[in-house]
Amino acid sequence: MKENIIKNKSFDFAIRIVRLHQFLVADKKEFVLSKQLLRSGTSVGAMIREAEHAESKPDFIHKMAIAQKEINESLYWLELLFKAEYLTRQQYENLEKDAVEIIKLITSIIKTTKANIKINN
Repeated sequence: MKENIIKNKSFDFAIRIVRLHQFLVADKKEFVLSKQLLRSGTSVGAMIREAEHAESKPDFIHKMAIAQKEINESLYWLELLFKAEYLTRQQYENLEKDAVEIIKLITSIIKTTKANIKINN
């Protein structure tokens, strides 16, 4: 079976977000922003998993588009946590780099799927 790069990267990202949430709650006593990041950062992979079993190509695109929105929201919360000085520059840049890579992959998948639908119709 072929490796599913986006599935693996989004899952690894979710693990990092869970650990970051634990750190922010325990060490920084930050509960609100970290909870928002936890929700968006973990839902990316969940939507990608849902897309695996989409009922149709349009349903697949819809689920991937939701994942795209969630990773974009995660970028917002990461930037806000950094600017509010809850994250170091290194923490922020490492997670931001991964999130940008994921959003690029998702965007590419959506574009390719849309192009394939047009070719087959």
